[in-house]
Amino acid sequence: MSDRQNLEDDQPAELEPRTTKSSEAAAHPRRLKSFVIRSGRKTAGQQAAYDSLWPTLGLDPGSPLRNSRSAERAAAPLVIEVGFGMGQSLADMAQAAPETDFVGIEVHPPGVGSLCLQIQTRDINNIRIYQHDAVEVFEGCVDDASVDRIQVYFPDPWHKKRHHKRRLIQPEFTAMLASKLKPGGLLHLATDWEHYAHHMYEVLEAEPRLENLGEGQFVERPEWRPETKFERRGQKLGHGVYDLLFRKI
Repeated sequence: MSDRQNLEDDQPAELEPRTTKSSEAAAHPRRLKSFVIRSGRKTAGQQAAYDSLWPTLGLDPGSPLRNSRSAERAAAPLVIEVGFGMGQSLADMAQAAPETDFVGIEVHPPGVGSLCLQIQTRDINNIRIYQHDAVEVFEGCVDDASVDRIQVYFPDPWHKKRHHKRRLIQPEFTAMLASKLKPGGLLHLATDWEHYAHHMYEVLEAEPRLENLGEGQFVERPEWRPETKFERRGQKLGHGVYDLLFRKI
């Protein structure tokens, strides 16, 4: 999750270099993670919900996602969210679209606990969770051409120029996401940082398998993305919000 946001709001995890010992650097080149480890603990209620539901909700990062889908749900639309923060908007989307299967990826324990608690109290039955690095999940668990929509909302912009290499939306990661989308599948990004929005657009526009669905660079917030408290607070401060929607050709 982002340093710039309180944990009560929804925020994707972000990119960070792995730590490697200098003696191993040549043999094992440093690769990027999709997250930054944050401090924090689950509340008692979150922990209880997690303990109760995780055997059912938790997905194994060592096995294909398709193995976790029941026969009667195998044909249901599949949406994957990278970094769901505290899970409020993901829970809202899943509750509003019970015909769709949602998979959330998050490493922050309180965020995972919060989503488990919302699933429990709201009786939501169409969310599963990876508590793992999103890059590794997509590489090892998600079949090519199997996802109807991938969404990344308000990732850390790493606004200092020397940190731009840590941004999640980079050509290599975007190419992998494009490969996981079905033909006609959607990649939906949102940010409140204008410079990052233009960076996102340039990266997505350069991916040959994606086409922009906006008349310009950006689109109006699609009806399926709930407006978050973080977003409303930013708008009161005069911050813009930029949605990008691209389709797999």
